[in-house]
Amino acid sequence: MKKINLLLILLLALSVTATTSNAQVISVGVSIRVGPPVIPVYVQPDCPVDGYLWVPGYWSYGDDGYYWVPGYWAAPPMVGYLWTPGYWGYAGGIYGWHGGYWGPHIGFYGGVNYGFGYGGVGYVGGGWVGGHFRYNTAITHVNTTIVHNTYIDRTVVNNTTVNRVSYNGGPGGVNARPTAAEAQAANEHHVAATSAQLQHQRTAGQDRNQYASVNHGQPAHAAVARTTAYHPANTAASLSHSTAANHTVNRPATHTPSPTTSAAHTASTPHTVNRPATVRHTTAPRPVQHHSAPHPVAHAAAPHGGAAPRGGGGEHRPR
Repeated sequence: MKKINLLLILLLALSVTATTSNAQVISVGVSIRVGPPVIPVYVQPDCPVDGYLWVPGYWSYGDDGYYWVPGYWAAPPMVGYLWTPGYWGYAGGIYGWHGGYWGPHIGFYGGVNYGFGYGGVGYVGGGWVGGHFRYNTAITHVNTTIVHNTYIDRTVVNNTTVNRVSYNGGPGGVNARPTAAEAQAANEHHVAATSAQLQHQRTAGQDRNQYASVNHGQPAHAAVARTTAYHPANTAASLSHSTAANHTVNRPATHTPSPTTSAAHTASTPHTVNRPATVRHTTAPRPVQHHSAPHPVAHAAAPHGGAAPRGGGGEHRPR
C-alpha cells in the first residue's frame, strides 16, 4: 500500500512538473495586488540588422516593485518564428506574469497594445516571405542602408485613441480573450526567451532609474537598438527601504522574473510594481535593450505585390 501511495505521489509530481514546463506559468514569489503602470510613450529605434524582430518593452517586477524592461530588436531562434509578447493577467485578486515566447504564429498576449505592430492582436509590423523577413515601414523603423526588404501598408494603421493599459483583466484592465487562432497558436511548438533576452531583463532590474517608484512611469531607457546596447550607469543592488515600502505587496512562494509599439508610445502615471510568471515555451529565457534616437525613415518601398508577409495578423492600434 505504501509503495502504491509513493508511486501515485511521484506520478503526480511529474505531472505537475510537465504542466508547469509546458504552460510556462511560473510563480512570481510575491502576491502582487496592484497592477503595473501604463505603457510609456517612446520612440522605436531603427532595426540594426536585417532579419531582427522587434521585442516591445514591458513592466517586470523585482524586490522593489515594477521596473521597465526596454524594448529592443532581437534575432529569432529560427527562420519563420515570431515573437509573442508576455503580459500581466489578473486572476484571484492578484496579478501574474505570462512570459513571451517565439513560435511560428503570434499567440495571445492579453490584448495589450504594446504598439509598433503589436496592437493587442497579432503583429502587423512585418512578416516572413520566402525565408526572409519583410518590414512594414508604415509601422516599423528600420535602417534603410542595412535593411532593404521593406514594404508600406498603411491600411493596418488605426488612428484612434490608444489604450495604454498594460495588463489583462481586473480593475481597469484590458477585457480580451484569446481568438480561435491565438488559442491554436498556444498549442504549437514554442521557444522561450533567449539567454540574451533574460540577461537584458536582469540588467534592467539592476537599474534603479527603471523602477516606477523612481521614474513615475517614465523610464530613462524605454528602448534600445539591441540588448548589448543597454549599459545603465545608475545601478543598485536594491532600492532604499523607504522606497520599497511604498509598494503594497504580500510575500509568499518563490519567484521567477520575465519579458515588448508604432512611431511613439505614450507615457503616463504609474501604479505600483509586480513580478512575472511565464507562458508556453520549450526552452527558458527572457529580453531587453538600450535607447536609441528615432529616425522615422522615409522608404520608397511600395506595398508588396504577390505573397503577403506572414506576420501575426490582427489590427495595429498606434499610440
